[in-house]
Amino acid sequence: MAELGKATPEELKGIASAFQVYGDFVGGCPYGSGHINDTYQITYSVGGAKMHYLLQRINHHVFTQPQNVQQNILRVTRHIAAKLRAQGVEDISRRTLTLILTREGEPVHHDDAGNWWRMYVFVEGAKTYDQIQSAHQAELVGEAFADFQNMVSDLTDPRLHETIPHFHDTVRRFETLQQAIQKDAFNRAKDVREEIAFVEARSDTFGRLLERCAKGEIPERVTHNDTKLNNVMLDDATGRGICVIDLDTVMPGLALYDFGDMCRTSTANAAEDERDLSKVYSRMDMFEALAKGYCRGAKFLTAGEKEELAFSARLITMTIGIRFLTDYLQGDVYFNVKRPGHNVDRCRTQLKMVRSMEEQAEQMEAIVKAALATV
Repeated sequence: MAELGKATPEELKGIASAFQVYGDFVGGCPYGSGHINDTYQITYSVGGAKMHYLLQRINHHVFTQPQNVQQNILRVTRHIAAKLRAQGVEDISRRTLTLILTREGEPVHHDDAGNWWRMYVFVEGAKTYDQIQSAHQAELVGEAFADFQNMVSDLTDPRLHETIPHFHDTVRRFETLQQAIQKDAFNRAKDVREEIAFVEARSDTFGRLLERCAKGEIPERVTHNDTKLNNVMLDDATGRGICVIDLDTVMPGLALYDFGDMCRTSTANAAEDERDLSKVYSRMDMFEALAKGYCRGAKFLTAGEKEELAFSARLITMTIGIRFLTDYLQGDVYFNVKRPGHNVDRCRTQLKMVRSMEEQAEQMEAIVKAALATV
């Protein structure tokens, strides 16, 4: 098989033939801007009409159990489709991802070269955005992720596979950071003393959500775990979020993790690796829009979850900062880096975002309270 992103049309035709698609293969080309999986748009002609599909090679170095990932995705998408069907929704294939099964009825194909492939129906008439265009768009994104969580809030038995254990567990992430500091394999700890001190000074808050979960005050739920703006497809005609995509990390978690990560990515005023920290802060107009949209859609929220919405934004931002810092100390082995100190730059932006959120904590709490009051 060709290297990542370099599959030929003939190779794509052969892989696509393993799935339950019909008609004549027209062609395939790389699609999207993702850096984890290898994605192609595939075109078939069925009775003269063009049909499009997404064919993805799953990065099995990141997702070491592709079968479990795909079983989760199949259960979630079928559950949502059944909910939409019961509501009388007609364009279901645009409202949730639709997996095309293999000719053996499996949700994933394992080829002779050891690669794992999946295929989806292509969602037409919608697109994703890498940058928030307006507060109104942020509100629609918040509502879309809330709708997704609302749809799967009763998908509890049996429990989904935990495909990346302790993914957003800040306590575990901090423990790993401490181990990296102690080992200091690349003699880098001296360069990030201020960042380490910043993290350590706030470590007593890292277990707050998990402690409340253990007490039964915050429930475990099915969560997306990667709630970036570009994981919601927005309708070309209406601008509304119609389909949540990139379901690789769908697994058991806390709804607050999803809300927090959505705020981390969508309220940032600068790029994730911005070196000029004076440009880095959390925009409250965007936070207010996200909170309005999310609270309007999140009909499942318990009292405990509502109480921690604003805090969750700070916690998840800190968690990602810890991950960048840890990776730097470990030699840049997880995140792709484009320059020396790239992970330090990323870490510093996250920690600056945490500080910005701390400085605006009272305003964030008031925004959440107002958003909940309108539901």
